Amino acid sequence: MAQKQSILGRIGQLTRANINSLLDKAEDPEKMLDQLVRDYTSSIAEAQDAVAQTIGNLRLAEADHAEDVAAVKEWGSKAIAASQKADALRAAGQTGEADKFDSLAKVALSKQIGFENEAKAAAPQIAAQNQTVEQLKAGLVNMQGKLGELKTKRDQLVARAKTAEAQAKVQSAVSSINVLDPTSELSRFEEKVRRDEAQVAGQAELAASSLDAQFAELEGDTTQTEVEARLSELKALAAGDQQAAE
Repeated sequence: MAQKQSILGRIGQLTRANINSLLDKAEDPEKMLDQLVRDYTSSIAEAQDAVAQTIGNLRLAEADHAEDVAAVKEWGSKAIAASQKADALRAAGQTGEADKFDSLAKVALSKQIGFENEAKAAAPQIAAQNQTVEQLKAGLVNMQGKLGELKTKRDQLVARAKTAEAQAKVQSAVSSINVLDPTSELSRFEEKVRRDEAQVAGQAELAASSLDAQFAELEGDTTQTEVEARLSELKALAAGDQQAAE
């Protein structure tokens, strides 16, 4: 009975385990869950063996009790038959033979009483064993439920860990991009291109200004020439008019 109680205690302890509390204290929850799954699986296997043995013992006790009950009925029938035979012989005047069968009837009744006592003694033990077996079965069901819960939590945790790892990689990549933003390199290159374009435009503008000045200078020379030419013509005309007047 002490062994059965220890089995019940162990099942009760395992089924009362607070998984969330254990996970909160764990340095590596995933490894702890894997270990818990292994421990629970092993414990369930051991508990199943113990429960199976307890059930087997119970069935043997029930079979023995059934045999005792059958023996009570059988020896009762033998006692009745022997007593009736003794009564018949005594009525026939065969007292010696009658006493012999009465003695057999007593032996049968003694056997019957012995089996009755055994059956009565075994009945409460069998009832207690049945109760224990039901408790053990319930404990196993709870353990299997806990095992399913552990496996679910483990799978969820693994999935969450992988998601978190992927998110961490993305965040790390984003951080790297923020630190070494390739668009900033493009901006710097664009600025250089703009400066180069501005320089080219400046050189073109400078060249254009120089060309305009040359043309302006040329135009100035042409005008002066024209002025000199016209002045010469005026002087010529004036000289002609003076000669004509003379």
